[in-house]
Amino acid sequence: MLTSKQRAILRSIASQTDAIFQIGKGGVGDAMCASLKDALEARELIKISVLENSSTAAREAAEEIASATGAEVVAVIGRKIILFKQAEKENNRNISLQI
Repeated sequence: MLTSKQRAILRSIASQTDAIFQIGKGGVGDAMCASLKDALEARELIKISVLENSSTAAREAAEEIASATGAEVVAVIGRKIILFKQAEKENNRNISLQI
């Protein structure tokens, strides 16, 4: 569980990055969740954009992805989703949240 200070730090880091995935009218599928899990292992913090033609709301998509990948929802801002999951491999860890 992330504290509010940790969420603030992660939001500030994510504000400088671009979205690496888009959720369209197909919604969230198993293949997308597998790709997101790999991306979370490599980056730890990812931003996802929900397109206007998507039938899934951003909050619903965020919760679905978080439960499928084991990540935590940092924030949902408009149509942007920010997810964090600490890398399992020690050498992939880039973000330190010790507060």
